Amino acid sequence: QVQLVESGGGLVQPGGSLRLSCAASGRISSINAMGWYRQAPGKERELVATLNSGGSTNYADSVKGRFTISRDNAKNTVYLQMNSLKPEDTAVYYCNAYLLSSLLRRWSDYWGQGTQVTVSA
Repeated sequence: QVQLVESGGGLVQPGGSLRLSCAASGRISSINAMGWYRQAPGKERELVATLNSGGSTNYADSVKGRFTISRDNAKNTVYLQMNSLKPEDTAVYYCNAYLLSSLLRRWSDYWGQGTQVTVSA
């Protein structure tokens, strides 16, 4: 009833850039925050960046100054522009949305399926 579909992952050399996209679709009444999380092998999932409906952003210290989160509310889409990528940015990146389902009539967290980002020479 609600889907989050990510795109834009891939292999990039250190210092390079990638742009991730995530589109939310389905029975959605309203979206509050949208964001990105990542999980590297053997590590827990961690916050990368979030953006709420008021325009406030939150970034992990490790990505500040390199990553930028943005959102197109008309398209229910969130983006993550990643510059100056480092090998330690390698992970599966997951999109998250806290939204009101028009079917279930409650606010819940929804997750995308994840997209692999690999930073390697």
